Amino acid sequence: MSLSSSQTPPPPAAKPSKASWDVTPDVDVEPVEDRGGSGSANNEAELERRLRLKVDLRLCTIAGILCSLNLLDSGVISSAAVTSLPKDLGLTGNRFSIAIFIFTISSIAFQLPSTLAVRTFGPRLWFAFITFSFGVITLATAFIQTWQQMIALRVLLGATMSGIYPGLTYLISTWYPRREQQTRFAFLQVGEVVILATGGIVNFGLNQLNGRGGLAGWRYMFLVQGLISIVIGLVTYFWMVDFPENAHRSFWFLTAAEQELAVARINADRKDVEPEEFSWAKLFVHAKDFKIYGFAVMFFLLNLVSTSLSYFLPSILQSGLGFSENQAILLNAPPYYYAVIPVLLSSIFGDAFRVRGPVIIFNSVSLIVGFVLLGFAKMDAVRYFGTFLATGAYVSNWAALSAYQANNITGQWKRAFTAATVTALNGAGGIAGSFIVRYQEAPWYPTAIWVSIGSHILMIIIVALFSIYFHYANKLANSGKLILEGVEGFRYTL
Repeated sequence: MSLSSSQTPPPPAAKPSKASWDVTPDVDVEPVEDRGGSGSANNEAELERRLRLKVDLRLCTIAGILCSLNLLDSGVISSAAVTSLPKDLGLTGNRFSIAIFIFTISSIAFQLPSTLAVRTFGPRLWFAFITFSFGVITLATAFIQTWQQMIALRVLLGATMSGIYPGLTYLISTWYPRREQQTRFAFLQVGEVVILATGGIVNFGLNQLNGRGGLAGWRYMFLVQGLISIVIGLVTYFWMVDFPENAHRSFWFLTAAEQELAVARINADRKDVEPEEFSWAKLFVHAKDFKIYGFAVMFFLLNLVSTSLSYFLPSILQSGLGFSENQAILLNAPPYYYAVIPVLLSSIFGDAFRVRGPVIIFNSVSLIVGFVLLGFAKMDAVRYFGTFLATGAYVSNWAALSAYQANNITGQWKRAFTAATVTALNGAGGIAGSFIVRYQEAPWYPTAIWVSIGSHILMIIIVALFSIYFHYANKLANSGKLILEGVEGFRYTL
């Protein structure tokens, strides 16, 4: 892990794209007209199915890979934390936590401008640039000698990766009708967690190279991730797609008819394909919407937990559960592979029944149960099982919360403002999360356990309040007494 309501009519037929691929979302406000004169609803449905598949294959795949780089960074530094890295760089006391939260501070500072840059420079150019830069800086980390150098590079890493999650959340939300979005955010999460889990296994292998060529094992971890990121940055320029109204600028993507259908689907759902002319006043007017801060607080609470788990799980396994260095790195992977199951199932359910709040509450309860097991069970196997429940729940809630906020706002600039605000508070949660796992509290980590449980009780309360508000707002809209988000026919998703 968001804009203002512009109600522009569909643009004229798009220029043919440089090739063809496929996507398909459904509409909430009004059906898409039958185009092409076939008079066949079946043909229209088939065209939408092919369109949806194309967009899934092009956008969701590369989005998952790019978002995984941020998680992969957390995987590398958490794996490196149980190697010789702290000793080699003098990361004593709270310096390791500082190295984590300084990344987040930098990311928060650059999130809004980096998200706006996606619109200004286009997704292909901007995502390729920041991913390539991330790779170069990560590669340089393999050769640092002091903790001060690490802090400096973490600041640069945060700046380069600041636009990835909010920018991709924004871009995905512009391509799909609201009823299809949670599953697409789930695809993004699946890509992230699979790569993160596999990265843990790769880190185990790289750590076995310790001493080869005069390099410590943790240096190989950063070296390999840096090289991979550089290659992905180059590929991104050709693989990434533009916004729906500019799809013809993408390489080998949609035909003119497919682009016209993609634009029509979004305008039928919420009438906000084309952005208004940019101005800071039009951007910041959305700061008056209290919903945005409610969404942002929930992301803060979620990342509070996810940061503590993703950065510190190997340390918890080693000092909390008594596993060896290599065992801790290897056992970091299975909870993330497991997370694929609940994130897909809960997202498919959410899209099928068009609900978000109940899914978030279910995932929050699952996370609370997981932390209760991790914190209070006596058997190590049961405590380890708790990490599965907690990891699956927080990964599932990334997709659910992303869809929840994207479904309940309209307009391009409001979408951008919300994505940046939500991700900034999400980053602040990362700062807090980097401090709640205290090594001196091993093996039970009571601060992390109680803060994680309390944060998700609060999240359940916020969702309940939103659900009450959305329900009554929809009732007023149904009776004709209120127009929601400035769009006739728009209804909030509960």
